[in-house]
Amino acid sequence: MAAEPRTERTRPIVDEITDMLVSVVGDELLVVGEIGPATTFNDDLALESIEFVALAELLQERYGPSVDFLGFLAEKDIDQILAMSVGELAAHVDRVTTAGRACAS
Repeated sequence: MAAEPRTERTRPIVDEITDMLVSVVGDELLVVGEIGPATTFNDDLALESIEFVALAELLQERYGPSVDFLGFLAEKDIDQILAMSVGELAAHVDRVTTAGRACAS
């Protein structure tokens, strides 16, 4: 699955997700190199399931319940989850938070 492009709208979200990942996994995560939109959670970061849960909590704290990371994962098959990138998650966050702002207007 191709990574989402790093657009002006998703760049700050990718940066925030990177900060969250460092918070969850620790500074040793930075040893893998720069985390960007094409970075995959499985192959590149080797995230454990408990780390996904911790990331989901941080996403919800930051962006609200509409992000629903675990629900987002539940809609995917195992191959899609294994191939998921930081950019794909950032695009999801952008999509649901933009939709939320549009509904609130």
